[in-house]
Amino acid sequence: MHGKITVAALIAIAGIVSGVQAQSTSASGTFRDWSYFVIAEPKECLAVSAPRSWSVTQDGETVTAQRGDIRFYISIQPGDGGAGVPSFGAGYPLAQSARVEMKIDGTTFYLLPNADTNAEFAWAQPEDDSGIIAAMRGGAEATVIGQSARGKVTTDNFSLFGFTAAYEKAQELCQ
Repeated sequence: MHGKITVAALIAIAGIVSGVQAQSTSASGTFRDWSYFVIAEPKECLAVSAPRSWSVTQDGETVTAQRGDIRFYISIQPGDGGAGVPSFGAGYPLAQSARVEMKIDGTTFYLLPNADTNAEFAWAQPEDDSGIIAAMRGGAEATVIGQSARGKVTTDNFSLFGFTAAYEKAQELCQ
């Protein structure tokens, strides 16, 4: 596992997403369905989006579920070459034994939960980062399927409109 979104970044993003501008954020903006943020201390740049729609099933039946913030992130840190690290914030504790599946235009990628860092997040393997980002740049929608620790399966649909502009702006700001 590699560079993950820092705790300071998660707190700042939570404040921004809920409509309160966090003091540690030095820049932000939106391109269609994606936003970018620069966290000041320690410096980190993010491209982030909430799902356009989501659903929950258990044993094949649609069920209700209470979830926190659902987001897909690309995190960029100064000095890492600007490539970025994809991660998924599920808004609930993920089953640690199950991979999170991400589908973009017929290509499937897998993200892995890591409760030692944050039980609600899953990250790609470092060797998959560039492929995920390339697929996101060329795609229209990403579907992320995760499983909760309680056995519920979530399907989150993220629009990729504006992703490239937000990602490139985050890269520029974190050079």
